[in-house]
Amino acid sequence: MEKQIKLFLDFLQNEKKLSDNTLQSYKRDILQFEEYIEKNRINYTKMNQEDIKTYLSHLQEIGKKSSTISRNLASIRSFYQFLIRNRKIKHDPTDEVQSPKVEKRIPSVLTSQEVELLLEQPKDVDLKGTRDKAMLEFAYATGMRVTEIISLNIDDINLQEGFVICKTGPKQRNIPLGSLSLKALQEYIESARPILIKNEKEKALFVNVNGKRLTRQGFWKIVKYYKEQAHITKDITPHVLRHSFATHLLQNGADLKAIQTMLGHSDISSTQVYMQFQDSGLKDVYQKAHPRA
Repeated sequence: MEKQIKLFLDFLQNEKKLSDNTLQSYKRDILQFEEYIEKNRINYTKMNQEDIKTYLSHLQEIGKKSSTISRNLASIRSFYQFLIRNRKIKHDPTDEVQSPKVEKRIPSVLTSQEVELLLEQPKDVDLKGTRDKAMLEFAYATGMRVTEIISLNIDDINLQEGFVICKTGPKQRNIPLGSLSLKALQEYIESARPILIKNEKEKALFVNVNGKRLTRQGFWKIVKYYKEQAHITKDITPHVLRHSFATHLLQNGADLKAIQTMLGHSDISSTQVYMQFQDSGLKDVYQKAHPRA
């Protein structure tokens, strides 16, 4: 099984061109599955639907969330489909095994006033402040994921036309930049980044004080620092800025399909979760105007 797992992960990396984060998720899920199989002395090539269901029940018993179990099943299914394609097995034991229902959590969202307060915190008086201001403005202006932001290269930004090219695996999307974000970004690129980078060959857009590509942890620490400076009691993560971006666009009349495109959601249902934050004023208008309200 160890050999097949290695071939499967190589396939995901080289053929499917999955991002490092997604690849690590697959790896964790499959290695956990392998550990369970070895511990229980099961032949992975002879597993059936009941065996898979028993494994999912085991994950539930050890306290795994429905969303985690659902992701595990998707990883295992991909692995078995890979084995079928390579003629190692004839039947997929995950076939017709249902994922547990995942409740869609209400995303945490900042008000427009809280966003403004947060974005006012970084002061454009030193290199770090200039970078942080550009980065927070950028995160809120684009709604991009943390991984996507820290993976950006300087060439992915088009200041002239005012947009960023976001690449996720084989897919890419162009996201427009607002005037305030563009102004802060231009200031950072022209005045701070050239001094921060130690090597002119460095391609990363956002770098740390050592001139290297900023990490996820570095980004999170920066957001947390300015949240405390702003005395905002809500828990703020980079993902909360993404949720706020989508919610505020919707509240101000943006088309749901356009928001889906900017967020990079493959399924519109992922974007529809923001519908619950639409301006309550719309409901009042409906209640008063619709004959069957």
